[in-house]
This record gives sequence, C-alpha cells and structure tokens, in this order.
Amino acid sequence: MDIKKYYLDANALLEGHFLLSSGNHSNYYLQSAKVLENPKIAEILAQELANAIIKYNIKVDCVCSPALGGILAGYELARALGVRFIFTERVNGVMNLRRGFNINIDEKIIICEDIITTGGSALESAKCVESFGAKIVAFAALANRGFCKRVDSNITSKIECKLPNNIPFFALEDFIFEMFSPSECPICKSGSIAIKPGSRGN
Repeated sequence: MDIKKYYLDANALLEGHFLLSSGNHSNYYLQSAKVLENPKIAEILAQELANAIIKYNIKVDCVCSPALGGILAGYELARALGVRFIFTERVNGVMNLRRGFNINIDEKIIICEDIITTGGSALESAKCVESFGAKIVAFAALANRGFCKRVDSNITSKIECKLPNNIPFFALEDFIFEMFSPSECPICKSGSIAIKPGSRGN
C-alpha cells in the first residue's frame, strides 16, 4: 500500500515553511485530519494497520487515543480490530480518563495516534490508563515521523523518542523530513516566515 499517495491525494502532505510544536522549522508538514476526513479512506488505512497488529498476534481488548488528534485514527483501528475504544484528554495540562470510561485490571490496551513524532502524548496516555491497572501491549499510528522505530522498519530510534523500547510500535509508513532550528533554518534565511500549522487554514 502506498501510504504517501493517500496523504498526497488528500492534500495532507503539506509543503511550505512550518513552525513545528517542537519549535523547529520544516518545509513539510503532515495533516492527518485531511486523510481521515474521508471515512472510506480512514477505514482502509485503519484496516491495514490492524492487519499488521494481527500478524504479530498482539492480543488486545481496547484501543485508547489521546484527544484530540488521535481520536479518529484510534476509533477506526478499534473498529477494525473489533474491540472497544476510549480516549484520554488533558485537564489543566495533565492527561486524564473522563466521560465515564472504565478500565479493567490487566485490560490489554493499544495506544493509537494519527501521527507519532517523539511519542510524548502517546506515552502520557499510556501512563494514564496504566494507573487504572491496564497493560499496554502496543503503540500504533498511521504515520511515523521517524524518531521512533516501528515494527518492520529499518530506521533506528533516535534519542528524542519517548516510547519504551520493550513495547512494539506499529505504523503504516515513516515520514522523515529535515528539521532546522530557527537560527539555522535555510528557509528563514531566504526571507520566508514560518507558519504554525493550523494558524492560516493549514
């Protein structure tokens, strides 16, 4: 499956000059919400991700996503796996389980995002559900930004990766883009001003 083509066809692989949440700059940005805008495409991608997880005999009872970005991807993955779906959300900066969601002791949970960069939000979500007695059996995402090693990829994890190396991480594709500190950004030096994704309709 050509995952990058799905992103390009959905205008979800943006090219320009972007200010990332890390503070770095890049000339590319992934906008997974545009891919998931089409329910049929979301279903296809989630099923492909589910197939990879099933192939490795990962036993799962539930999929959990950190709100907001991971909700659509996580819901579709749960549907493909035939398990229930919950999500965590930040309250005063701390990830919480709310809205009447319950977790059983030793319940096997996959943490799913739309995109994993360093895995910080996914790890916060994992720690939240673990505090209720859950067992994290895998991390998953549609797209991997290349900081963390996914199953069946040749890349190695970078020091910035926050995901534990003893739990498998599944993703459909690695999207590895150059990033620059603002002081070293060649796009800035050309006179361009970085746009924070979402601030101008991106």
